[in-house]
Amino acid sequence: MTTADTPSASFTDLVDLASRLLGAGVVATNEDTFADAENLLVARPAEFRPHTFGHKGQIMDGWESRRRRGVSADRPHPADGDHDWAIVRLGAAGAIRGVIVDTAHFTGNHPESASVEAASVPGHPSPEELQGAEWTTIVPRTPLKGDTAHEFAVADGTRYTHVRLGMFPDGGIARLRVHGEVLPDPRDLAGLTFDLAAQEYGGVAEAASDRYYSSPHNLNAPGRASVMGDGWETRRRRDKANDWVRIALAGGGEVLAVEVDTSCFVANAPGWADLLGFDASAGADPADGEWFELLPRTRLQPDTRHRYRVDAGRQVTHVRIDVHPDGGLARLRLTGRLTEAGLAALALRWFDALPAAEAAAALTAAGRTAAEAAELTAARPLVDSSAPAAPAAATVVRSLLGG
Repeated sequence: MTTADTPSASFTDLVDLASRLLGAGVVATNEDTFADAENLLVARPAEFRPHTFGHKGQIMDGWESRRRRGVSADRPHPADGDHDWAIVRLGAAGAIRGVIVDTAHFTGNHPESASVEAASVPGHPSPEELQGAEWTTIVPRTPLKGDTAHEFAVADGTRYTHVRLGMFPDGGIARLRVHGEVLPDPRDLAGLTFDLAAQEYGGVAEAASDRYYSSPHNLNAPGRASVMGDGWETRRRRDKANDWVRIALAGGGEVLAVEVDTSCFVANAPGWADLLGFDASAGADPADGEWFELLPRTRLQPDTRHRYRVDAGRQVTHVRIDVHPDGGLARLRLTGRLTEAGLAALALRWFDALPAAEAAAALTAAGRTAAEAAELTAARPLVDSSAPAAPAAATVVRSLLGG
């Protein structure tokens, strides 16, 4: 393993919670006459094709509303509260760390400004129910430039399920990206085996030796890779070292089976790979600590899904896939289950991030009285809690998960 790393300094290194691959969708908009609001979530960068006109004008790869008109000729601009909007259901609920509002290829028709709000609405709410939800501003109304990807960091640790993009007063926005940390409901994962590395459950590729051709985030993306660009590929090495990716798992768990997928990599698959594990539950740093073997160095075949059973029994919070010497992988899947401690830690992170009313409701649904639920909610944060708060953390875990 090499010691060099190429991390991103931006929140963009986190999962795009608004990815359609994760199940995101535009559930409501007030206006998209010129171009569908659903284009906001297209995975690829926006394109511009000159002279592609339809009956409504130039066909834009983004969301574009009609031109607004005021109430009279001498008052052509609408009031501040009159603007266009789109509500997006996040593909995975989580804590939002940053938003990108991209006006690519919109120059004379981009909005003057935009804002982003977020809400947490459990279940499967209708557009009407979402309109009546409690919305929190995470990006205040901010001026926009044309043909520009605007990055906005978000300092709000709340777990959200939906965002609402507002553009003032009208115009076009090409793409919306909502990067953050996935926080799955622990009650949905208790007792199940699933892919511990998957983005949809909170797995994230947090470091890599090389990301020259494509991103290591593709390794744990949903679905199968259809082309090489859907995987992770490194440059050709001219030394004696090897390439690697480190992935933080959804939580502390036991890995039962591994799939190393070289699909679509025919002449540039690695020759061999091995998989190491690390347990950071006691506060150890994966960058400096001792790793242990999950899968020994194993020969790989091109364009092949390799499946291996591994010995369970030791908790893992991070894995490192080493490829020798270089090349590309389509996907890495780690079938496993959360340990009791891993599930409890996930439950506390989830509970801490819920809006207060939702946290209290989760406890009352689990059998706690309203007074007990209010007291436990007020004791947050419970992750890494001090000794006085430790009994509250244990009570929350027992209430949510049983036992």
